[in-house]
Amino acid sequence: MQRVSAIPDNHSPRQARLLTVDDNTAGQRLDNYLLRELKGVPRTRLYRALRKGEVRVNKGRVRADYRLAAGDIVRIPPLQQPRTPQAPYIPSRQSAQIARRIIHEDDNLLAINKPSGLAVHGGSGLSFGLIECLRHLRPDARYLELVHRLDRDTSGVILVAKRAPILRELHRQLREKHIEKRYLALVAGTWPRALRVVDAPLEKNVLQSGERMVRVSREGKRAVTQFNVVERLRGASLIEARPITGRTHQIRVHAQQAGFPLLGDEKYGNDTTAGFARQIGLKRLFLHAASLRFSLPDSGELNLDAALDTELEIILEKLRN
Repeated sequence: MQRVSAIPDNHSPRQARLLTVDDNTAGQRLDNYLLRELKGVPRTRLYRALRKGEVRVNKGRVRADYRLAAGDIVRIPPLQQPRTPQAPYIPSRQSAQIARRIIHEDDNLLAINKPSGLAVHGGSGLSFGLIECLRHLRPDARYLELVHRLDRDTSGVILVAKRAPILRELHRQLREKHIEKRYLALVAGTWPRALRVVDAPLEKNVLQSGERMVRVSREGKRAVTQFNVVERLRGASLIEARPITGRTHQIRVHAQQAGFPLLGDEKYGNDTTAGFARQIGLKRLFLHAASLRFSLPDSGELNLDAALDTELEIILEKLRN
């Protein structure tokens, strides 16, 4: 985004800014653009500024859903923003680990094999997550945004967009179910080969402790997961899960609903699965985003695979022997 006003970088918060829309931002809704430019300003205040005409595009009033075009001049009003927090401290060991786990990079995308235990972003008591690590690794990158999310305890491939149009395109593909996601998971016992689909609506529920849980409920949103047995092991089954919808904790809750909670799942497991996990030395959730398949106009078809972490391979070898 290029400034065209003569306002210096240390401009007073009482002054308006004029910004020119570049190709990277073209096509974005005005309200979403304002949320990025005015971080921390309440949504209600932003929409009031739009209604009152404090925000202008090419000197005219526009609606919140106006799609920006390259060359548009946007007037940003002098709304009070919270002081920019200091960048979080990222341990060098953590940065080095993330750098080693980049599995694909081009002008549009970064793909990372996210480690288990790392949240995708900071917040809720966490000073940093994957996206903060990447911004620390790429200080000159103008744009890095998460395309989708993985649970903190889930490892595997995750996408980060390097251009706003790519983010919008991939969000469209996610909505229209054009991105194929495949996960590997381990359960105790013998998963029936005939059990190939779990179609059960899911509802989010927040407990008094603040912990977010998901449960099967008629009042929930439709959720569908396809399952396939990959390998029979001693006392366990390695399964492939393909989520058709994208609900929170979907694979974990659908596996629980089928009677086979994922091993290492402290949230949706039970005493039996917890005991089996201890017996085989599993100390984390055995859920891994193994692959993503999709296409982009500039890149063609992309098949991104993330190898299982060594600690999970060791568990599988134990059960094979």
